[in-house]
Amino acid sequence: MFHDLQGELRLNEVLAKHTSWRVGGIAQRFYRPSSVEDLALFLSQLPAEEPILWLGLGSNLLVRDGGFAGTVISTAGTLQSVEINDQEVSAEVGVYCGKLAKLAARSGLTGSAFLAGIPGTFGGALAMNAGAHQSETWPLVTEVTTVDRQGVLRVRQPEDFKVSYRHVEIPGDEWFASAKLKLELGNAIDEAKQIKDLLKRRNTSQPTSQPCAGSVFRNPEGDFSGRLIESLGLKGLRIGGASVSEKHANFIVNDGSALASDIEALIMLLQQKIEQEAGVKLIPEVHIVGEVA
Repeated sequence: MFHDLQGELRLNEVLAKHTSWRVGGIAQRFYRPSSVEDLALFLSQLPAEEPILWLGLGSNLLVRDGGFAGTVISTAGTLQSVEINDQEVSAEVGVYCGKLAKLAARSGLTGSAFLAGIPGTFGGALAMNAGAHQSETWPLVTEVTTVDRQGVLRVRQPEDFKVSYRHVEIPGDEWFASAKLKLELGNAIDEAKQIKDLLKRRNTSQPTSQPCAGSVFRNPEGDFSGRLIESLGLKGLRIGGASVSEKHANFIVNDGSALASDIEALIMLLQQKIEQEAGVKLIPEVHIVGEVA
């Protein structure tokens, strides 16, 4: 079926090994491309109606226990090219956000330190307009390269996308391959210190030592989801092996025995309780995909 590919193709891959929650069923196909060109070639050979799931570090994602009936494209550990010219940073989607922030800082560029606090890949940051500490990804973007199902690469401008809080609408049936950022000149030492401080704050305030997927809910306007959940005494609320973190109420952690169904049920229960008690409808920030077991 596939010809001349350079990447790694696996069949019936367990996705729990590739998600930060450490849950998820089996993917029919799992492909890790060796380059953007190899990715384009792979996409061009997939059946036209094949469901596709893009997977970076597997944060911000809940894959159900029944797995994914289609093809998973993994950019973890690949598509990691970064080029820095003056104030412009060009990066492929597999680059880890923390690595991107540190490379920019070493070049004396400022404005991307917040990326160090995002536990995912640059592609994920582009796809959801990831942000932290009052900063977001898309205000920095000057150019994007996408790839479609036919393997056609296109260079697009920011105005081609509808960007909002934690959401980006992509034209047609396309996905991100790389992007360029415009940063400001600054002091490398100061920027490195800022990154170090952000990481320290993250490790202090978030359950980074436990399987989790980052913030579960978007913050409602004028408030914080974590504050709402904590205010109703819901820290520690548990279903099966999944519980609301005692460290940060907008995180759900896996004690090692959780199923994806436990986590999804807990998400739904929190939504229900917050709407009933506080009159606020919490919107999940995590993407829930796949089949129910």
